[in-house]
Amino acid sequence: MKGIRTRLIVYFGLILLLIVLVLEGLFYWAVHTYYFGTATEALVTRSTTFTNFINKYATGYRLKDKARYILENASNEEYAKIEVLDTSGKVILNSYGFQTGEVIQTPDVLDALKGMTGIHVGKSPMTRERVIAVSTPLTFETEYSGVLRYTISAEPLYQAVNQIALYGAGVGAGVVFFAFALSLIIAKRIVDPIEDLTKAATQMATGNFSARAAKRYDDEVGTLAETFNYMAAEIGKNEKLKNDFISSVSHELRTPLTSIKGWSETLISGGLDEPEETMLGLEVISKETDRLISLVEELLDFSKFQSGEMKLSLERMDLREVLDDVHLQFAIRSQDKRVDLQMEIPSSPLAVMGDFNRLMQVFVNLLDNAFKFTPRGGTISVTAAESARRLIISVTDTGEGIDEGDLPHITGKFYKGRSKQSGSGLGLAICKEIIEFHGGRLFVNSILGQGTTITVDLPVAEAMSTPESAEKG
Repeated sequence: MKGIRTRLIVYFGLILLLIVLVLEGLFYWAVHTYYFGTATEALVTRSTTFTNFINKYATGYRLKDKARYILENASNEEYAKIEVLDTSGKVILNSYGFQTGEVIQTPDVLDALKGMTGIHVGKSPMTRERVIAVSTPLTFETEYSGVLRYTISAEPLYQAVNQIALYGAGVGAGVVFFAFALSLIIAKRIVDPIEDLTKAATQMATGNFSARAAKRYDDEVGTLAETFNYMAAEIGKNEKLKNDFISSVSHELRTPLTSIKGWSETLISGGLDEPEETMLGLEVISKETDRLISLVEELLDFSKFQSGEMKLSLERMDLREVLDDVHLQFAIRSQDKRVDLQMEIPSSPLAVMGDFNRLMQVFVNLLDNAFKFTPRGGTISVTAAESARRLIISVTDTGEGIDEGDLPHITGKFYKGRSKQSGSGLGLAICKEIIEFHGGRLFVNSILGQGTTITVDLPVAEAMSTPESAEKG
């Protein structure tokens, strides 16, 4: 059986068929028990009552005389066949007035000869007709002298029971047919949404990430459709980011490579006769090579973060050393670009458990971004302070700012927003990862046209215990 629809129909149908068959069996048993029980009970009542009458008022009669007495006093409306048997089971007289001589050894007769009321439902030994027979013992003085046997045909009862059972079977067949039709509808309602999901997944497998699954019902499959559509939307976004990243990185790689190739060919064709031009070309090649190295390092860092291989060498350090080095590194650039670089660092140590090189990488990246987006004559300020066992370092520029729509995604991987500046779109994402590895947080606040503030929040390192303090403790 292939497909959920087929399995649902078959399993549901088989279960209902089994239930109907069990109910039909119980119904047939109940009807059979009622009809035969009622008939048997009525026959037992008449037989017992009449036998008690005979045994009480004809107690001095011998069996043959008692047989004639019985037939003379039997009701004319009696529909059961009455037989009087001797102790050997031989019929000595029946209600038709015949002495058939037939010997009956059915269980009811044997029970009656033991003094009990015997009941037998089965076939007549002579006619093979299905009968109900009730036998009661006849007494002569204090001994059992024979058996009084009432017999009725069970064929009308069987016909009535079978007729009712046939009606029940018809109703059961109707129920099974209705159940199969209902299972078809239920299976369709269950399977159709799954088929929609399958079609949407197939389209996604072929690269169509705009495919969506319809949510037909507010159930588990509907929730699955919503989740699938959310996943498709995220994959679509990631696909767009990937394409943007490939385009951006290709552009970032091509630009310096073009400069390097151009100056290399110029130097080769022109020889080294003009020292100034040669020096200019070498400086450009060196500068563009640095750009390529920086880009490759960002990609390697990103790969390490993705694979979980990034390791930090944490040590207790003074964050002022990092900020002083960064200030020194960007001092010449601020003069060249005529951007006012201001540093407000407290005189007391800013203790932190950190990786010097990685924290250096973070603040170099933040300052590099600030210089990229701050125009000539602008201001970049770096402030650091300790508050409530946290180190708060802010890098604020008076640059072009970030669009409000880009702000929630600016620390995402490969996200460049509406910026036209060069870059892989990984810088802030890597900074955020490094800060979070240090147990800190990174926030970005910006107003378009006014500037941007990036805040780094790091935990203060616990004080180192000295031998003296340990002794005091």
